Amino acid sequence: MGEFSPGLEGVVAAETAVSEVDGANGRLIYRGGYLIEDLIPVTSYEEAAFLLWHGELPNEKELDALRQQMSRARRLKDSARKTLMAMEPSTDPMDVLRTVVSAQGASQALTKPTLDEAVALTAVFPTIVGAAYRRRQGKDPLQPRDDLGHAANLLWSLEGREPEPQKVHWVDTYLVLLADHGLNASTFAARVVASTGSDLTSCIVGAIAALKGPAHGGATLAARNMLDKIGSAENAERWLTDAHAKHERFSGFGHRVYRTYDPRAKILREMAKTAAPDLHRTAARTEEVALKILHDAHPERPNATNVDFWASVVLTGAGIPKELFTTIFATSRVSGWTAHVLESLSDLRIIRPASRWIGPEPGRKPLQLAKR
Repeated sequence: MGEFSPGLEGVVAAETAVSEVDGANGRLIYRGGYLIEDLIPVTSYEEAAFLLWHGELPNEKELDALRQQMSRARRLKDSARKTLMAMEPSTDPMDVLRTVVSAQGASQALTKPTLDEAVALTAVFPTIVGAAYRRRQGKDPLQPRDDLGHAANLLWSLEGREPEPQKVHWVDTYLVLLADHGLNASTFAARVVASTGSDLTSCIVGAIAALKGPAHGGATLAARNMLDKIGSAENAERWLTDAHAKHERFSGFGHRVYRTYDPRAKILREMAKTAAPDLHRTAARTEEVALKILHDAHPERPNATNVDFWASVVLTGAGIPKELFTTIFATSRVSGWTAHVLESLSDLRIIRPASRWIGPEPGRKPLQLAKR
């Protein structure tokens, strides 16, 4: 039996061509060998999803076909809509997403995951997120629009008005950046479910459940809440110094894999200057002070800024309510989840790691039964 590795750190559990996180050099590589910073200026979310599914960028005809296919798949099935409307409006948005996705994908028989299902699931996420939010606001859910792209339709589903092009650009950029990121916890969860021979919806429901955890998908919300507490650039040094003295964690700094500045954070940091100028000022000063405190305390540890910190600023500028941050994360990552599931089908072997027994040896403890 091999050595125990807490959190499976350093354990190679899959081979993948979907994406690679090069932590030592601060690179995120998407399928086909594309660096994320090369994709961002020219690639929409639909194109990024196509790349993750097919291994190459679409031509004009292929992109148009994908957009039409996604447009047709945006509406909720009757059973999913009834499930949505039966839930309390105050239900956690991630719980709504998990439950309605399950209802949307429910079938009468076990089916093997397909690309068409992957496209359909990816297309319907904005509809569910928008409906969950509007019900929390006491408003009726909206039907998705066939004439809008993926990011624009997401904003329409939330706001019910013509989306501003600049906000669409900010959201679209975020969606591309977060679409996949190696074998993270939620992606691993999806691949574990897939390894049992289960259906695609079950794989994605498992991924949503993993993403809901604050140590994974909740990090963007935590970063935004920290900036709210800091309040202003002038207050950053005092707040962070006090928080560090109390051994409180700085949200948005450090990463399990990256040992340098997160390449996605670099892109969002620049975008935040336009998306949310006032919040950017507070965030920039917060970043400066936080990195100095962390370096002075532990110069041996790489504690660079991660994507969650600047994503919280850009999403705020785009008008996304912070209680939806994790569901927007899921709306991006679903294309990556499905790409990993489809990839895993080529060599399906159930994922079953070993565990180390730390209990007592049998027979050392007398058997005590309740009197009968």
